[in-house]
Amino acid sequence: MQEEENLEFENLDESNANQESYEHFRYDVDPGQTPLRIDKYLAGRMLNSSRNKIQDSADNGNIRVNDVVVKRNYKVKPGDVVTIVLSYPPREIEIIAQDIPLTIVYEDNSFIIVNKNPGMVVHPSYGHYSGTLVNALAFHLKNLPLFNSVDPRPGLVHRIDKDTSGILVIAKTEIAKTKLALQFFNKTSDRKYRALVWGNMEEDEGTITGHVGRNLKNRQIMDVFPDGEHGKHAVTHYRVLERLGYVNLVECVLETGRTHQIRAHFKHIGHPLFNDASYTGDQILKGTKFTKYKQFVQNCFKICPRQALHAKTLGFIHPETDEYVSFDSEIPDDMTALITKWREYTSNRDIEIEDEEQGTVDL
Repeated sequence: MQEEENLEFENLDESNANQESYEHFRYDVDPGQTPLRIDKYLAGRMLNSSRNKIQDSADNGNIRVNDVVVKRNYKVKPGDVVTIVLSYPPREIEIIAQDIPLTIVYEDNSFIIVNKNPGMVVHPSYGHYSGTLVNALAFHLKNLPLFNSVDPRPGLVHRIDKDTSGILVIAKTEIAKTKLALQFFNKTSDRKYRALVWGNMEEDEGTITGHVGRNLKNRQIMDVFPDGEHGKHAVTHYRVLERLGYVNLVECVLETGRTHQIRAHFKHIGHPLFNDASYTGDQILKGTKFTKYKQFVQNCFKICPRQALHAKTLGFIHPETDEYVSFDSEIPDDMTALITKWREYTSNRDIEIEDEEQGTVDL
């Protein structure tokens, strides 16, 4: 939905002064937000909109804070409600119920736990109007009021990337959605991921801290910034589960939940996720100069043609019983096969270590 909204935003009216207005976008400023110019604030959230376009829109009266038109240099603060208005109603996306198989880990009257396959988009957006998790849920939960609307994100309280596999919770009632969303907002939910990363981590466990925000040159990826006006505070804890030569299998525990947080954080410390094309992980970053090794890595890329990241477990307070519940999911076949292949390589490498070391380099 974000990409579609931003494409629409590029076609803002020249003036909104004397026309009936319709709210198209709404952003609730986080409690921890430091004062920041509104053009910078929106530029970090609207993927396909340039800062100049946002400034023009502010000059034309399209941007409001707490229902008051603001100028481009207005500084947002915690609790502000930023809205963008246009002279025509927003286009609605009809949710098409589709009978798409789902791997259901658990389900009760309040929520459903799904193990999402890699390659599945979570919710409809520009270029993805069907085949998403929400389309599948609309069919599976078609008798529930929450899924009989044009809301492109019914029941969703969090999401994971298209090519990331793993566990998601979807609310089945408005009360459950509110209570679950509050836990994610307050960072009281527990989330653990498994990732295969390039390189051999120096420490067995550690913490990565750094603001995560849109890359200043390529807004389709995220970057890590020092504390300041760019990005949002983000913390990722990690533990090495298995050292497999030139890659490590790690467990990641999220203290915060920013877009691409794990992917950006590990790229930042020099250990991109294996085969993560957006963050240079689809290159041979560690290993030897031998052709045989390079062919091995290319075969690994084919086995798992996506970033090697899986949302393994999820825990939270049950919205109805108030008891803590935790759910686990199976690592999908592609990532399992990838890990197995690296185990086999490491085992064979130990046998041939003397010959291998003669050609070892960081590529």
